[in-house]
Amino acid sequence: MNYDRILIRYGELTTKGRNRNKFVDKLRKSIKTALSSYPKIKMEVSRDRMYVLLNGENGKEIIEQLKKIFGIQSFSPAIKVERDLLEMKKAALQLVTGLYREGQTFKITAKRSDKTFELDTDEINQAFGGYLLKNIPGIKVDVKNPDINLRIEVRQEAVYLSCETILGAGGLPVGSGGKAMLMLSGGIDSPVAGYMAMKRGLEIEAVHFFSPPFTSERSKEKVIDLTKKLSEIYGSMSLHIIPFTDIQKAVRHQVPENYSMTTTRRLMLRITDEIRRKQNGLAIITGESLGQVASQTLESMFAINEVTNTPILRPLITMDKTDIIKIAKEIDTHDISIRPFEDCCTIFVPASPKTKPRREKVQYYESFFDFEALIQEAIQRVETIHVKPETTQQNEFNELF
Repeated sequence: MNYDRILIRYGELTTKGRNRNKFVDKLRKSIKTALSSYPKIKMEVSRDRMYVLLNGENGKEIIEQLKKIFGIQSFSPAIKVERDLLEMKKAALQLVTGLYREGQTFKITAKRSDKTFELDTDEINQAFGGYLLKNIPGIKVDVKNPDINLRIEVRQEAVYLSCETILGAGGLPVGSGGKAMLMLSGGIDSPVAGYMAMKRGLEIEAVHFFSPPFTSERSKEKVIDLTKKLSEIYGSMSLHIIPFTDIQKAVRHQVPENYSMTTTRRLMLRITDEIRRKQNGLAIITGESLGQVASQTLESMFAINEVTNTPILRPLITMDKTDIIKIAKEIDTHDISIRPFEDCCTIFVPASPKTKPRREKVQYYESFFDFEALIQEAIQRVETIHVKPETTQQNEFNELF
């Protein structure tokens, strides 16, 4: 059966009351951006439903793209027919026959949004059920657990038929919750944190700290690939790469080793906050999980957070590592993250980092050196890459800085 459209259901968006249209518009833009490589598609949008009209484009590929878009509760490949019983029955038979395998069962689920239609829902169920039983040898009815569920939705303008309900990613459309900066390392955790933040409607830009020659170009390539994977959700994403070598050298020489990780994280947070301000972001996202490493104890977070009053969002804060790895595999970032190329957070890890650093001490150690000049230099030299999935990347230096 050649489907001509895909029916999209909103899910959580239906609870937004008077603001629903704003969320629906964000979802429309997300879908349009994600499907920009399919120029023939058209979109029809209403308060309760959205349709992607395929117009001959590859439906299977588009279905795979839709699975990744936040704000979609579920969707169904469908066909549109006129409100004529004979035409409706012919289309239903063709649709079910194309899916039916010997021994399978079916049911009819009718929804009559337009009450002026000549049959009510029970009559639709009976008429179409009888027609399929008569014309498909061996097929049986199972109203509780059918192999094929033929959905018939009668609306004022037409009738829509579908047999599949595909779960979407859920959540809220990207951008409906504002913009935030994701501190993206090359590890497993931060891409998962970014994914979960996007699921709650945040538009994200990634910030990565790069320390050549201590970190290689392969490490940078890994982070670009992680950004590319996250960009599949919305169709594009900005990655800000911060030159961090001079700052890490200064920390190494000026701060006692057991406090060097605390100071490093504080300086990263200060720089990320400056970029957030320039990019009109409202929050910073990290991949921290409570107690996972020395810099992620509550005492460490207390000492590190002092440098900003910007909200720090930690989507993974209560999650076990095994749960984080499971999600990383599901969103296809795990294998990229475990490539053996270290980032700047791992190359200078002290032998015995302080797990309960004190604010007064870290302030005291940092007071002997002016890090501000190095911070401003790093911000001036930031490199921004505008990443799109499965496309050749071109580096652009961010002239805003």
